[in-house]
Formats: sequence, C-alpha cells, structure tokens
Amino acid sequence: MEIAAFKGEDFKVMVKSGGWKIGFLRYSERFADFGVLERHLQTEESFVLLEGSATLYENYEPCEMETCKVYTIGRGVWHHITVSEDATVMVVENADTSLQNTERIAVSKK
Repeated sequence: MEIAAFKGEDFKVMVKSGGWKIGFLRYSERFADFGVLERHLQTEESFVLLEGSATLYENYEPCEMETCKVYTIGRGVWHHITVSEDATVMVVENADTSLQNTERIAVSKK
C-alpha cells in the first residue's frame, strides 16, 4: 500500500497508474480568480471537492461545487476552477493529459 498526502499550494499529481492519474488541487494564485480557460483536446477531466469551496466554470458558466460529487468536463470544453484558501479538490484525468494537448486562453469574467 502506498499512502500520499499533499497540503501545499497549486496542483500536484499524487498517483499515476496505467492510463490515468489522480492529483490534488489546492489554493494558489492561479486558482484564486477567473482568468484563464483551458481545454484538453484529447481527454476528459473529473473534479471532486473534498473540502472548502470551489467554483467550476464550463465555458463562462459557473457551477458551485458540492463536496463528494463528481464533476466531469468533456474533451475540448473550455473550463477553469477557482477555490477557497481551505479547499482541496481531487482531479482525475488521463495520464497523458499535458500542455502538449491542452490549449489555454486568457479571459475576463463576463
């Protein structure tokens, strides 16, 4: 059994196995406000709020997340997440999700 914990800031991959990976997303400047949308061209991405509060944006539409519910963003869909300073969000995605198959654009909130 392997056990891993993360109490730092930003995003850290915790487990990578076969075709998937799990990471923890925590508060950092890039997750403090709405400013950059990204989309994964080849993969989906799922988010689970474990503690704190978070808003997941699909395109420009905000969705206030609830704990222990799975939110999945489809392939090619623009998205962003903002989190509170005490938040922890589990992120599950394909192991090959990377900057090479992700597009990003800077935006301002409508």
